[in-house]
Amino acid sequence: MVFFYSLRPVPGVFRTEGSVMVMQRKLRLRSRSDFTRVYKTGSSFANSQFVVYWLKRPETERFRAGVSVSRKLGGAVVRNRIRRVVKELIRLNADKIADRTDFIVIVRRPALGMKTRDLERSLLHVLRKAGLLKGGKPAGGSGRRNGSGSGAGPETQPRREV
Repeated sequence: MVFFYSLRPVPGVFRTEGSVMVMQRKLRLRSRSDFTRVYKTGSSFANSQFVVYWLKRPETERFRAGVSVSRKLGGAVVRNRIRRVVKELIRLNADKIADRTDFIVIVRRPALGMKTRDLERSLLHVLRKAGLLKGGKPAGGSGRRNGSGSGAGPETQPRREV
């Protein structure tokens, strides 16, 4: 069972319905055409837990987010639970996410067994690498880019002369 460690409201992002916080309708990607547009014309970045597709949208003020979980990952209970957790992590970090962006977070199988704090770290990692955090820059290159998520690559290890 996952317990959310912060119930602080983020103004303008989520609203409360009774004791439940719900992402505002205008901040959700809802229609199939929105998802298709982001998939086809946007860029992507991935680590082992998440894939994020994003598209800059100058006409929107805030970001809009969508979460996708494949049926291959489990039944409806499992999929809805991880979707709720990811949406909560987006809510908690909404002030860090760049405005004027549509993005979709796709959950991969390794995310299912992780603790919430580890999921948050992984989600922020993939958003940072994609350049979707305020003050962050994209990982480089143009178009689609996939990351290993391991953090150990030629850019992080110094080259040794023999």
